[in-house]
Amino acid sequence: MGNSDRYRQIFMIKNVKIGNRVIGEDKDILVQSMTNTKTYDLESTTNQIRDLIENGCDIVRVSIPDFESVDSLKKITKKFSIPIVADIHFNYKLAIESIKAGAAKIRINPGNIEREWQLREIVKIAKDYKASIRVGSNSGSLNKDFSNMEPYIALGESALKQVSILEKYGFGDIVISAKSSSVTDNYNANKYIRERVNYPLHLGITESGFGDSGIIKSSIGIGMLLKEKIGETIRVSLSDTPVKEVKAGIDILKSLDLRKGVNIISCPTCARTEINVMELTRKVKEWTAEYDLLNREIKIAVMGCVVNGVGEGKNADIGIAGTKNGAIIFKNGRLINVKLDQIKDILKREIDNYFERNKK
Repeated sequence: MGNSDRYRQIFMIKNVKIGNRVIGEDKDILVQSMTNTKTYDLESTTNQIRDLIENGCDIVRVSIPDFESVDSLKKITKKFSIPIVADIHFNYKLAIESIKAGAAKIRINPGNIEREWQLREIVKIAKDYKASIRVGSNSGSLNKDFSNMEPYIALGESALKQVSILEKYGFGDIVISAKSSSVTDNYNANKYIRERVNYPLHLGITESGFGDSGIIKSSIGIGMLLKEKIGETIRVSLSDTPVKEVKAGIDILKSLDLRKGVNIISCPTCARTEINVMELTRKVKEWTAEYDLLNREIKIAVMGCVVNGVGEGKNADIGIAGTKNGAIIFKNGRLINVKLDQIKDILKREIDNYFERNKK
């Protein structure tokens, strides 16, 4: 019996409501991100949340470092139907006021909100307002009681200790995260937690880095766990724009067949290449972004030449191969010769025709 089967046999993952969304057993894996604006700057923060929604984000988290940010949060939660999560550190009163301000969920860190009486007060308000709580440990902020343990055990136990306190006061709408900048520790910590409780897990690699290196690190760390059916919601944490986090998260889910969308396969190019594959692939991704948000599934091949293009792309629903004078769009054994300036219009026409024929 594989590990993922063993976990599922032991536990049915608890369903937890986050605003108008639910994460848990047999639910879609939701993609989250976090604003990097000053939350008290209402205009900048709402603009960024709007961008995240337009790019397919399911849940948005905002940092609440002060009461001025709470005032802004009250307005933000009234503007959007998407669940808004308040990220809280150190001050338990900020957690309480954020819940009252309309946060669907709060995130608290067991490394800096440890006192039981404070957690008890948070639980009272969370129950009253039907808010959920994410207990989020990370390698940079651990409960000092576990500082001498193996890093992954310290991560797991820091979260589990706080979870046990919430349970003591009758609270069960809990999500857990244990994040490390080490892919190995991150993997082991989440397996450790999954073997012990049935709360949904929020996955991510903390401080993963910038650009491609951050995406690669996050993809490996998150992907390994998802492949074992561990994890119910994800965030790709990048030193970059939040929209890039969402796009990377969606791509991770699509690559594991956990989310429908546009799957673009493209050749690495060689001396036979008759078209700028990199530029064309970038454009195709832009042209088809709307289908990702509509949860429409299609595989598109972008090839540099016709020598192997048609054959290599035969498993795609629609393909494009470069020629000296333009390109060939191929599907179902039919070839359409197009000029460069016709590619976008004809490709989109053929995609729309494909979806029309494959309506469910």
